[in-house]
Amino acid sequence: MAMDSTALMDSYGRKLLAELQANARLSTAELGRRIGLSPTATAERLRQMEELGILRGYTVEIDPEALGLEVMAFIRMSCAGQNYHRLIDYVQTLEEVRECHHLTGGDDFLLKVTTTSMADLEALIEALLPYGNPITSLVLSSPVEHRRYAVTGKLITVAKKQPRRR
Repeated sequence: MAMDSTALMDSYGRKLLAELQANARLSTAELGRRIGLSPTATAERLRQMEELGILRGYTVEIDPEALGLEVMAFIRMSCAGQNYHRLIDYVQTLEEVRECHHLTGGDDFLLKVTTTSMADLEALIEALLPYGNPITSLVLSSPVEHRRYAVTGKLITVAKKQPRRR
């Protein structure tokens, strides 16, 4: 009998996600020890979470500067009509595009890009011109990067700081 995602997100499942976010390279035995399940039960839980798409993968973080990717920027794109779908297809072919998000509001897309130089960024912006209006912001630094998810499902830091309404 297959479990649903609700059953997998019990206290063991949430502890498992917290441990994996801290270190995805832990062995199944070590993960089990930390969350209070046997290695077999832990392995089964991991398999089920993978099958349901709760766990999408195990990744490696690489410092972009080590690859010569010195420039990071966000490009907001506004596009109209047929350019909309053409832009979606085009950005998927660009190695410089790390992320692409479809937005509400004034802009249609937000692209996170990395390039080796300002000249390469300029070339990328020029390549995007046929698809719409790119507006670029350079990243100077990133005080918060890749924050872990709150496995409790509740974000409490802002709620605690809000004054009580009477």
